[in-house]
Amino acid sequence: MSRAAPAELGHVPVLLHEAMAALEPRPGGVYVDATFGAGGYARALLDRGATVIAIDRDPSAVRAGAALAASSGGRLRLAEARFGELDAVARRLGVEAADGVVLDIGVSSMQLDEAARGFSFRFDAPLDMRMEAHGRSAADILRDEDAATIADILFHFGEERAARRIARAIVADREAKPFTSTLELAGLIGRVAPARRGEMTHPATRAFQALRIAVNDELGELVRGLAAAERLLKPGGRLAAVTFHSLEDRIVKRDLVRLSTDQTPPGLPVPASAATNQFRLLTRGAERPDSEEIISNPRAASARLRAAERIREAA
Repeated sequence: MSRAAPAELGHVPVLLHEAMAALEPRPGGVYVDATFGAGGYARALLDRGATVIAIDRDPSAVRAGAALAASSGGRLRLAEARFGELDAVARRLGVEAADGVVLDIGVSSMQLDEAARGFSFRFDAPLDMRMEAHGRSAADILRDEDAATIADILFHFGEERAARRIARAIVADREAKPFTSTLELAGLIGRVAPARRGEMTHPATRAFQALRIAVNDELGELVRGLAAAERLLKPGGRLAAVTFHSLEDRIVKRDLVRLSTDQTPPGLPVPASAATNQFRLLTRGAERPDSEEIISNPRAASARLRAAERIREAA
């Protein structure tokens, strides 16, 4: 669910070693860090002699990365954009094909820790959740949508079992006062759908995840980002994707399996260059953080890494 910041900012980038092992960055190669965050993966690529194009939709992340870009000797270029546009951004910067792409999906640690952004109910903050500085906020959704739409968001994006009950309560309570703060929403959920016996997470966790995904169209952006990486990678180029919950992981798994499977009908006389499997899987199943990493960064516990290598040009 989160992206960790570089070690010098207090966090270790999630699955950094595994991501670098999958990418095998080489000096002089060109790599796209499509989810820059606090710069952990970009810094690791720079340390290995690579040139990096870094993208983030959050303007505050781009501003915070300016010092790293300035100290990179021109090897790091930062762009404010969604990662679904990563191929267009790279080509705008003169890169027609990349040696690698890393995607680290979800909300960043610094976004979670910045109370005013409204991503976490650890703080009483505006119910915002926007990664960018524009568009509809979580409060807007809860104010404007009907109970059926809110329930669909909670169920499909948060796998919330009590989605309908929570949605009905939101619509009923907003008649007196619209929901504008994180603790207001968390309090309602705790009241109408309390945690079951033995559950360790707060009952509002799934709903907050669902609203964040809806506000930022995260799953749609992931689908577009994978397609953009497929278009940009050269033969031998590698993709590493780190996800933080099952919805994201299923999308990545399905896409990489599809790209890595030859679906040419048996016996059809086609040249190897026309085979439909353009990639090969580099990970069997998903790689996970070891216990040491989880102890040092509990937010890494749900992280999964999948990777693949382009083996031929698109037919």
